[in-house]
Amino acid sequence: MGWNTLDDMDLDGKVVLTRVDINVPVDQGEVTDATRIERIKPTVTDILAKGGKPVLLAHFGRPKGQPNPDMSLRITVPTLEKVLGRTVTFMERPSRDDIDAAPADSVILVENTRFSSMETDNDPKMAQFLASLGDVFCNDAFSAAHRAHASTTGVAKLLPNCAGRLMAEELGALEKALGSPERPVVAVVGGAKVSTKLDLLGNLIDKVDVIVIGGGMANTFLAAQGLDVGKSLCEHDLADTARDIAEKAAAKGCEILLPRDVVVAAEFKAGAAATTVMAEEVPADQMILDAGPDSVAHIAQVFARAKTVIWNGPLGAFEIEPFHKATFAAAQDAAAKTKAGELITVAGGGDTVAALNQAGVSGDFTYISSAGGAFLEWMEGKTLPGVAALHT
Repeated sequence: MGWNTLDDMDLDGKVVLTRVDINVPVDQGEVTDATRIERIKPTVTDILAKGGKPVLLAHFGRPKGQPNPDMSLRITVPTLEKVLGRTVTFMERPSRDDIDAAPADSVILVENTRFSSMETDNDPKMAQFLASLGDVFCNDAFSAAHRAHASTTGVAKLLPNCAGRLMAEELGALEKALGSPERPVVAVVGGAKVSTKLDLLGNLIDKVDVIVIGGGMANTFLAAQGLDVGKSLCEHDLADTARDIAEKAAAKGCEILLPRDVVVAAEFKAGAAATTVMAEEVPADQMILDAGPDSVAHIAQVFARAKTVIWNGPLGAFEIEPFHKATFAAAQDAAAKTKAGELITVAGGGDTVAALNQAGVSGDFTYISSAGGAFLEWMEGKTLPGVAALHT
């Protein structure tokens, strides 16, 4: 790989600045989902086991470079202590003397790095200040790796550095899925708009064998083929772009798979009267809100031939019944094949993770990325500053 891991570092007696992502959801002063905190436990535990003192750097919310009591990381301390099984010392304005004075087996949490605009500006002064607090830098926040911030890239260039357990796990899984995958490779790409996924599609054409397109963006491709998509969400102004993507894919030997049949309704609301029609028979007063059962069966056939599936985006408006069926059915099929050892499945992105959780299959995929924007930019083939800064 091009970076060190915790196994490569001498941490005994060292202060280890550890960039983590504990930007967890909170309601009425309580953490409602501790997943992100749970996922940093192996890194923190291993640093302590190697004699290091972990000092956690993290952001929380969008304070826009100003201190905001409502976005203080202090709120995460009780959950951190519960997950880690030890006391966590919170420091609002840390100094190296304060950190050194804490017991050797302490876990220290520093206040929200984004309370200063110097963080997002990757100001060298802030990077130097952070570096002055520790001896080693460990980045365990792949989800923030697409940001060139003081706590992700600036400090990494000033101290001996390594990837934490979660970061290394993420990078290993993603490399296996798209860098050097077992073929054939299928990418499932959904979402509302083609315009947000142009870079992604352009990169995948060169990397995968089949692209399954779902969600609202599939409507744009259907319309580009001359089909009437009724009142569906559709970027008609991108018809030429969609045709260009399809032509480039064909030239590269990459198959574009669009819905054969679709689920339509007159309005987008829970329990709306829905019918299934062929993609070329969408009524003018209806909108496409999901892929149909024949489309799901076709996707299952593609999965049956595949060795690797990488997934970003739902196939329909899964948040509202009955428009969840295609996403759930395809996800359950991929999960079953993964459990049977027939498929490597890697997924990421907020909507994707939510859909897989609701479908009850998260635990059966090979790997689910904890990242959102970073996962998408990685799929787009972009260099992630937080990863590049770790290269040895």
